[in-house]
Parts: sequence; C-alpha cells; structure tokens
Amino acid sequence: MSNVVAIVGRPNVGKSTLFNRLIENRKAITGDQSGITRDRHYGVAEWIGKSFMVIDTGGYVPESEDVFEAAIREQVHIALEEATALIFMVDNTCGITDLDQEFANILRKTNKPVYIAANKVDNSSQIFDVNEFYKFGLGNLFGISAMSGSGTGELLDELVNDMNFDENVEEHDLPRISILGKPNVGKSSLVNALLGEERNIVTDIAGTTRDSINSHYKAFGHDFILTDTAGLRKKTKVKENIEFYSNIRSIKALQECDVCLLMIDAVEGIGAQEANILHAIESTNKGIVIVVNKWDLVEKSTNTSKEYEKKILEKTAPFTDIPIVFISALNKTRILKAIEVAVKVFENRSTRITTSKLNDLLLKLINDKPPPSVGGKYIKIKYVTQLPTKTPAFAFFCNHPKDVKETYKRFIENNLRRNFDFSGVPLNIYFRKK
Repeated sequence: MSNVVAIVGRPNVGKSTLFNRLIENRKAITGDQSGITRDRHYGVAEWIGKSFMVIDTGGYVPESEDVFEAAIREQVHIALEEATALIFMVDNTCGITDLDQEFANILRKTNKPVYIAANKVDNSSQIFDVNEFYKFGLGNLFGISAMSGSGTGELLDELVNDMNFDENVEEHDLPRISILGKPNVGKSSLVNALLGEERNIVTDIAGTTRDSINSHYKAFGHDFILTDTAGLRKKTKVKENIEFYSNIRSIKALQECDVCLLMIDAVEGIGAQEANILHAIESTNKGIVIVVNKWDLVEKSTNTSKEYEKKILEKTAPFTDIPIVFISALNKTRILKAIEVAVKVFENRSTRITTSKLNDLLLKLINDKPPPSVGGKYIKIKYVTQLPTKTPAFAFFCNHPKDVKETYKRFIENNLRRNFDFSGVPLNIYFRKK
C-alpha cells in the first residue's frame, strides 16, 4: 500500500478521533487528557473504493524536556518521513497557537502535500473562523468535526483525488505475530531490535506502550506483520481509562493474530499473570512461543535453561508442547531464533492431515487402549477426521461421545502431538455421535 497519510499536530486537537473515524473503528485511544497517543498507530482507511494507510501520531511539543514528549517528537518525525501526505490538525475554537505555528514551519520543510483540518467546527456559524488558518500558507484547508464527521467527506475527496493508486498492487494476507506480556518485560525493545530502528518508544517506565503497534517485518526470508502490544495488567490494577483501553487493544491484537510471543522476564519468572495470558492465547486457538527475555541477567550453570524450562512447563500444564526461547532483546541475542520458531508455529497451525493417515495411525492406538467403560457402557470409536477449520481440530465419531473422559482426550492429544508436529499449537478434540 503506497499511499500513507499521517495525522499530525499539537496535543489534544482531535487527531485520534479523526483517525478512528477514517478507519471506522475505535482503534486509537482517545480522551480529554493531552499526550494520550504516544506511539504511531496504523490503520487502513477506505474512501470511494480506494484504500490507503493512516498513521495516528502523538501530540507534538517542541523542545520539551519531558521524557515522553521527547520520544513523541521522534515518533512524529518518523511518521513525517513515512507519509506521502499529511493531515495537519488544528483546533478551530482556539485559533492559531504558537505550537501550531511551529508545527507549520516544520511541515513546510517536508515538501509533501499538507491538508489542514480545522477541527471542532460543530455548527455553520463556526465555519467562518476557519479562514484564519490560511495564514499558514499551506493551502488545502477544511473545516471539520472529527466527532460528528462533518466536513470529513470533502477532506477525503481531496486526499483520494491527489493520490496515485496502482491497480496492479495486490494485498497479501501475511502471518500476524503479536508480542504479549506484562508491562516492562521488553516487548518494544524486541521489536526495535528486530526492525533495526527505534520503531516504538522505549523507556524504563512500565506501561510506556499504550496502543498496539503494527510493523511489517521482511528480512532473512521472513515476511509477516509484527505487533507490539501494551503490557497486560491484572484487572485490579487497571485504574485509568487509558490503561483499560490499552488492555482491550492488547486483547484485540491477540484475537487478530496467528501466533503470540508470550514474553517473560527471566529474573521474575512465570507467574499467575503470565498463566492467565497463556490461557487467553490457548482459548483463542492462537499459536504460542514463550520468549524468556533478559536471559543475560541470569546466573547460569550447566542445566540452568533446562531447569528453567521445566519450571515454566509445570505452570503451563497440561499444555506443555510449547517452544521456549531464551533471548536478550537488549543484546540482540537469539532474537532471530524467536522469529524462526514463531514462523514454524504458524506453519504447524496450518497443518492438514489426511483422513486415511489419521485413521491408520489412531484407530490402532485406540483399539490397543480403548476409552474406559462408563456404567457398563463400552465406548467404541470408529472413525476420525480433521475438521475444515482454520486451526487444528479433530472429530472422533463414537457411540457414547458424552462419556469420554478428559484424561482420554489428553491421551488422544498426546498421541497426535507425538506423531505430528503441532508444537506451540492448541488442539481441539471433539467426540461426536457416530
């Protein structure tokens, strides 16, 4: 997708509200507090049959010493470089501020088309105030209301009319890999290390990433979408609306991905919160790789990694067929290994086994060790097939499906895993009436 539009401007002018309207989805976090959007956020907008990418950016505050505002400035500059067109948002109710003027000076140097969106034009009497922003000398001025959508149609008409669309470009469904974990375990550091740039804001303050950030990774023979998510907190600790919405974004990123990298702090180990995240991944049938970060901080002996791995799998039981990779995002140690394993899990998740192969293998095992009888009723399994679902699911046809115990389901699953590579992939096993 060659057309990229960045929404830029000072804090609290309505950038995220416009972003959500353009992509027709509450994807960016919005609120009355300035500085809510910290990272760049991507989405796809469509207008009159034409699609283009939109970037939401944090509010730009020049020369601030605040750690987040300094990082936001870097993010905005990256967005300015990536974009092919810019929507410069201002607040029509405030008129031109010093910050607006400084930003306009920056935009003039980009030599990219700029569309001024004077926001908060909520009635016809306010439209005349918009003319003040012609003083910027940037042209393409539109009075809009991001909240109600008034005036955004004219803005989009002009944007799309000025864009070049290559009709021969095809969109591909790339694998989607999300990085999940508690705040401050190194998720953004891993993304930055993989991409070789400061893609996401990284500080030593927990909870820096509030939104889920998508990046296109294409290197070393791999091609996929990598998503950095806000740290998932326990519900009891989610006090701010912002953190609440951040958790929702992380959960949504989980739902939309194919494989999750569950990141664990090597020093802290796996706890109840990671176990809850793992359960969420398993219940949504996503592939999983456990990534133990900050491994460089752990004192090691001959069997340290094996003992650590054993402790993790004790916590994840009965789902223990999970690949575990020990990395240091800071030192870039084994980070490519984590990606290679994630791609392999994606392939495992797409595995299809022929019905004949399943029956030849499993029916013999079942005959040798049939399900235990219940109340004098003998359970006979006659046939097995893989269901035509996106993730691996198997149906076993028998005479008394409701009487098959959970322990026997695990016996079946273990034999499936022993004979086929489903590492990192939850399996669904169903018993149905013959």
